[in-house]
Amino acid sequence: MSVVLASSSRTRATLLQQAGVKAAREPARIDETEIKAFNRRKGAEAGVCAMALAEAKALTVAARHPNVLVIGADQILNCNGTWLDKPRGKADARGQLAMLRGQGHELATAVCVARGADVIWHDLQRPRLTMRQFSDAFLDSYIDGLGRDDMGAVGAYRLEGSGIQLFDRIDGDYFAILGLPLTGLLEFLRGQGELPR
Repeated sequence: MSVVLASSSRTRATLLQQAGVKAAREPARIDETEIKAFNRRKGAEAGVCAMALAEAKALTVAARHPNVLVIGADQILNCNGTWLDKPRGKADARGQLAMLRGQGHELATAVCVARGADVIWHDLQRPRLTMRQFSDAFLDSYIDGLGRDDMGAVGAYRLEGSGIQLFDRIDGDYFAILGLPLTGLLEFLRGQGELPR
């Protein structure tokens, strides 16, 4: 084992696997709520908080495996200063989507790599997405069709599924929107000898 993904996210694990990165998966199980609350209290913006979460995940798992590269990642949806978490149910998902309808939002997506007690690489991407003015009938239909994977995504959408129908405009890195900015990470792993040059 030379690379570990500090996440329970199937999407992130699949992205790494499809890109040719052999990584074990070990969730960090950190208190994300406390880290977010701390960052909000100190007035940090969403990208700073997303990086703090990614680093906490990577460093927690790296402490258990000091000689391997540990990837931590996190994402915060920021809509006009409001940060959204993963919906707690379909009613919460409907409320989030009703709030996002017709609005632009940013997905502050952070990734870092730790070894031992040190973060040795990091990247932050900020894709911008604009939801269209969809009808209540469309929203009801969309909510009815939500599955478990959709509910595990902030904003209750996945672009690789029917969530793409929610949007008018998308600007930024596709992989960052899915939760793991890949191109920079892959270049770093190549530099570490984990992937062929």
